[in-house]
Amino acid sequence: MAAWGTVGSTVRVIVLGATCAVLLARPAIAGPPYLTDDPQPTDEGHWEVYNFANGSHDRSGLDGEAGLDLNYGSAKDLQLTAVLPLAYDNQNGFSTKGLRAGSGVVELAAKYKIVHADDDGWRPDVSVFPRLFAPTDHRYGTGHVGLLLPVWAEKDVGPWQVFGGGGYQINPGADQRNFWQGGIALNRIVSKRLQLGAEVFGQSRDAVDGPGYAAVNFAATVKLVEHWSLLASAGPTWAQGGAHGQLFYLSLKADY
Repeated sequence: MAAWGTVGSTVRVIVLGATCAVLLARPAIAGPPYLTDDPQPTDEGHWEVYNFANGSHDRSGLDGEAGLDLNYGSAKDLQLTAVLPLAYDNQNGFSTKGLRAGSGVVELAAKYKIVHADDDGWRPDVSVFPRLFAPTDHRYGTGHVGLLLPVWAEKDVGPWQVFGGGGYQINPGADQRNFWQGGIALNRIVSKRLQLGAEVFGQSRDAVDGPGYAAVNFAATVKLVEHWSLLASAGPTWAQGGAHGQLFYLSLKADY
């Protein structure tokens, strides 16, 4: 079982409230180090590169991905994204015994800001961020191309950022289901070098026999030196039926 869905109609309420992306079936990176994304594109002409590793651990074992998350500001308000992962899983948890790996699900996306925040009012930044999922190894993913269609919003108040949203994922394949996912996050700039925050994220079931889930995640971003930052997050997950687990994310970010 993978990490990165409360369930049924409850999840739809969470998604709609967050709009006003820890899949328990396969990890998906959102707005690092959060699962929830934000609407801010990479600055025009600049790169953000995340050297990342993520994972989910529960009673069925450990799985996740490691690789590169590449973001480029190709034009004003437009970010192009490519995630190139190596996937892994192990029914024996963190033991090296039974570990297997292979090429993961490649992600291609474009984030475009459609609404700009009103500094003197309550209008938030809003972006659309369609994301295409292309499996490269039959052992990881559904074997079919998927498409996530989300909307993300953010409002900044002093050192605080509140962002969230969600969307609907088209998830074809045998015994697969289309599903909703979404979340809301609160982030605070503590100093020039430190940011701390937390989020609530959820997803409905993505397979006929798969559970939906909810997660609470705690995150930190530490600026090490100019152009380099360390990002980390971790938290518990709860699946339909009472199962629980943990998820984690760690990356070294370069921006230039």
